[in-house]
Amino acid sequence: MLRQYELVERVKAYDPDADEDLLNRAYVFSVKAHGSQLRASGDPYFSHPIQVAGILTDLKLDDQTIACAILHDTIEDTVATQAEIDRLFGPEVGRLVDGVTKLSRIETQTDNERQAENLRKFLLAISNDIRVLLVKLADRLHNMRTLHHIKKEDKRRRIARETMDIYAPLAERIGMYGFMEEMQELAFRHLEPEASATISQRMDRLRETTGANVHRISGQIEGLLRSKGLAASVTGREKRPYSIWRKMQARQMSFEQLSDVMAFRVIVDDVPDCYRALGIVNGRWPMVPGRFKDFISTPKPNGYRSLHTSVLLGNEAARIEVQIRTGLMHEEAELGLAAHWAYKLGSEGAPAREAYPWIEDLLDVLQDAASPEELLENARLAMFQDQVFVFTPKGELYQLPGDATPVDFAYAVHSDLGDACVGAKVNGQVVPLRTRLVNGDQVEIMKGKVKAPDPAWEGFVASAKARAAIRRHVRHKRREELQAMGAKLLDAEVARLRISLSDELLGPALGRLKLPDRAALELAMAENRLTDDEVAEALVPGAAARPARPQGRHARADAAISIEGLTPGVGFLLCDHCRPVPGDRIVGVRAPDGPICVHAIDCDELADESGEWFEVRWGTEAAVAAARIAVVVHNQPGALASLAASIAAHNANIVGLTLKHRDREFHTDLIDIEVESVAHLATILAALRQVKAVVSADRVRQ
Repeated sequence: MLRQYELVERVKAYDPDADEDLLNRAYVFSVKAHGSQLRASGDPYFSHPIQVAGILTDLKLDDQTIACAILHDTIEDTVATQAEIDRLFGPEVGRLVDGVTKLSRIETQTDNERQAENLRKFLLAISNDIRVLLVKLADRLHNMRTLHHIKKEDKRRRIARETMDIYAPLAERIGMYGFMEEMQELAFRHLEPEASATISQRMDRLRETTGANVHRISGQIEGLLRSKGLAASVTGREKRPYSIWRKMQARQMSFEQLSDVMAFRVIVDDVPDCYRALGIVNGRWPMVPGRFKDFISTPKPNGYRSLHTSVLLGNEAARIEVQIRTGLMHEEAELGLAAHWAYKLGSEGAPAREAYPWIEDLLDVLQDAASPEELLENARLAMFQDQVFVFTPKGELYQLPGDATPVDFAYAVHSDLGDACVGAKVNGQVVPLRTRLVNGDQVEIMKGKVKAPDPAWEGFVASAKARAAIRRHVRHKRREELQAMGAKLLDAEVARLRISLSDELLGPALGRLKLPDRAALELAMAENRLTDDEVAEALVPGAAARPARPQGRHARADAAISIEGLTPGVGFLLCDHCRPVPGDRIVGVRAPDGPICVHAIDCDELADESGEWFEVRWGTEAAVAAARIAVVVHNQPGALASLAASIAAHNANIVGLTLKHRDREFHTDLIDIEVESVAHLATILAALRQVKAVVSADRVRQ
């Protein structure tokens, strides 16, 4: 562990103007606050924040960031408070510490909820100051270096998986490849211990059989360049076991079949020399087709620049990767944002979203998530993907996930363009929207007048931004459907109670139900979160005990039954005319010498019923009922398949299909589908109305 004076000397070595008093006070405060706490390794706990600070001194970060690293666990793991940190070390250090601090553990939350909420808070913090991310990455790196001391295997695997899914991709996003590779390698050892050990053993045997191949090939490349009058420094290294394993998985190859397990870096003076070196290397040894990448003319979004080529060494009978870059490019490749954060973001820590637009996109994706599981899925999808580079017709470059489609491209350009997308041209040719893009494609999006993304797109898009936007639109459409349904239900209840729904009546009712407004009441009724009696009692206290009976019928208020919990031997039928489903208001009618028939409350056939009426309700057990819908569809190939796919995508089963009408342009289908509730049916109808082949989709009630 670094001693106090050693840490201060490290910072002063690269920043003579650093606030020495601030660093000393932070060091002493952390040691006292953590006191006798121990880590899983048995070391004093305060050794961890000190080591994290030491990692950041290697990146030559400012004194406030180093102070934050020293203090980053004090609020979470000691009795220290945020107010105390602000008072003793200033608001900026306090803000950084708060950004790194996780939310307090809430016992009622699931693991996914805790992880999702911590991630949301963390990303909001780094969007305002990227130094929060640098501290957090150093914190995670040191935790991974000591992960083997944790005794519980499931905990080690959980931390390793989180590192692989969240923190290593974040490090890659800001170009800190050294951090990324080490975190991936350490996580790999815990997630795939057998594979890690096997590859390491094979690398040891390869090293024994080939001798100093890396050193010899480095000298060979450097000698070749110098013989052509080009000064260069060449270093080589064996690829890490995780990198090798990932290639084996991606290419479905064995270790023996892999030939490019060594990589070499050529460092030259300037950009023209990069291309000269490329020509010399490719001119001397055969280039492997499809393995050349020019990240100098088209840098990665994180700023990474380099030339990559793979060649076959005849004498060595091996394929090697050669990376060619300048000294500045190499520094940026190793340290990423940390290599130049001061002059890019400013010493005061300007908002990261201005310098790294992907952070803003990621925040949009996270804010659209409807659940913790969706948030985590979107975060992983947005951060951990292969990439493809495509162009707009004007030559603007966009980086997309590896399996991206024109829909992903449209959303990458702008959310509004994605919502209005109706077609696409790739390299001047009209293509299906599910077409997979490849490097160098030129993509042009055709816009429609209505912003209505197709829910079926979710089945093939590759980017988190596109998927989140489509889900958001479907949720909004579903909410609109439910809101309209709830308004009708509330109007029906008001009519049943024979009252006028004035503000004077509605206000107290909302207060009794603890709802903010009428819209919330309508939504709760549509989603069946409020019973008829609860709404009636809130509107007119006492009304639930005196339910209004249909005129001209002999209703029995004491005969309430559960459709799914009838007395053994009591049968019932669902009306085939109105086809009620769970969530509909229902009534039971017993015909003379016949079973009870359950109708929707607005069924036309009730006017002709002369039997005894019963108040009935849906049971609480999960059930499905067949609802009938009428869908008007364009008369075109594949239309019916698109309907079936949309219905299946929402977990519904088609149990009947009738072609009601057909002409040259359209046909109308009556479809019986099994649904779980009115809300489920509303979701399906909203999705169907977004299918391009569909003109209209409505429930058939009569």
